[in-house]
Amino acid sequence: MPGSSLTLAVNGSAMRDGAGAPVLVLTDRLEGHDTFLSAILELDGALIPVRILTFDDVTVLHPTGEPLDLPGTAWSGRLRLPHGQRRQPAPPDLEHAAADQGRALDALDEAELRYAVTFLTEATTPHIRSARIDVIVSALPMTSGGLL
Repeated sequence: MPGSSLTLAVNGSAMRDGAGAPVLVLTDRLEGHDTFLSAILELDGALIPVRILTFDDVTVLHPTGEPLDLPGTAWSGRLRLPHGQRRQPAPPDLEHAAADQGRALDALDEAELRYAVTFLTEATTPHIRSARIDVIVSALPMTSGGLL
């Protein structure tokens, strides 16, 4: 995990959640960053601590400090991620299968790994998941000590 901070330009609209609390919904889903990450949103000169919640198709910022009064308002600002970008971890069953076959799982870039993990999480049965792991592992390059 990189220790440097990362700043992203973001925009969206302000709404209220089911409990009536103000939330900021990003126009574009935040990709490649941890869900439930704390960050700072620079908005109109103010620094607002937020919690980032990324779901399947949307990212929502929940202010953790003073409540905002922006419902219905479009906004733009800069999101400071103090922990930087983190690589998505491979699930243990995929890691073990790659290691057992002498395949280099670390050869996948972040987008490829994210795709592979999504492909696995969409499996509806253990048999389908196992078959998908076999497909992913067979496409990986051999490690320097791997045998076929």
